[in-house]
Amino acid sequence: MKISGYEKIISAYDKARILVIGDLILDEYIQGKVDRISPEAPVPVVWAEKHSFVPGGAANVAYNISALDAEVCLAGVVGADKNAAVLSSALKERGVDVSGIVRDPRRHTTVKTRIIAGHQQVVRVDWEHTHPLSAQTNKKILDFVAANIDGFSAVIIEDYGKGVVNSQLLAGVLSLAGKKGKIVNVDPKEEHFQLYRKVTSITPNRKELENAVRNLKLTDTTNNFKVNSDKISTLEEVKAAAGQVMRYLDLESILVTMGEQGMALFEKDGGSISIPTVAQEVFDVSGAGDTVISAFTLALACGAKKAEAAHIANFAAGIVVSKLGTAVTNREELLRKIKECSSREVR
Repeated sequence: MKISGYEKIISAYDKARILVIGDLILDEYIQGKVDRISPEAPVPVVWAEKHSFVPGGAANVAYNISALDAEVCLAGVVGADKNAAVLSSALKERGVDVSGIVRDPRRHTTVKTRIIAGHQQVVRVDWEHTHPLSAQTNKKILDFVAANIDGFSAVIIEDYGKGVVNSQLLAGVLSLAGKKGKIVNVDPKEEHFQLYRKVTSITPNRKELENAVRNLKLTDTTNNFKVNSDKISTLEEVKAAAGQVMRYLDLESILVTMGEQGMALFEKDGGSISIPTVAQEVFDVSGAGDTVISAFTLALACGAKKAEAAHIANFAAGIVVSKLGTAVTNREELLRKIKECSSREVR
């Protein structure tokens, strides 16, 4: 695709409005240094010097979309606690509409606290509930979706396995989106693959795809590839596994992320492309999957074909993995990266 084609798609981002539904996480970082061991137990004493909060999970997907200048609304659940206010404030600062977030006093706001000494993570503490939502909380989210679905260009389901993405909620969302012909893409949790029937696309990494085929006990009788006994390593094995899942779930496509090997797109009509990574340096892959589904969905919502959207997602991922920590990109960086890569190809 010519640069002008990418520019046309990306220039339309600010006209799109995306709904993100899923598990909301508040990532807390306590950073400092260690120069002694505690006299109370054989553990290091971290002298805290910096304390910060960052949106994580579905909240990070929403931030990725906002950073690309599109409108985004977030639906999910937080507790009736101080961390809910911290997360809401962080999202509003990043331009995210939080009107779809429901407070449930029976649940904690999910918080992952990382204590870091220098560049080394010492410990992580998770504060969360992972049981499915109550029928009442499901209804509140579904009522919000029903009242607002006409205003969204596409829907992203971000499943971190914390209970928000459950069979009742997903069935309701898919019914509402299906009646309106909306794009629905899922960043999947491997234990929940059976819930994603008839969505537009899913974006698993290679390990998630492998485990999903194993959990679903799928086999490919055409080429005798059995992922439940063999590890997915080659592109042909990825293609076979993606084909199995796509047929079983009746999907339009699967976009598989493969780390340093880039990503591969497989479509229902038999089309497929392998896209090599454009990352020149990799400092941190944290949140790269969130960037992929954000950029992929946003491009589709702006009229891109799936192959074009996959290429744009690959460029976006190449940018964020070159940054330290969970990062996002913007339209200017994205276009600059596309032009840089195109100029290298010309040479």
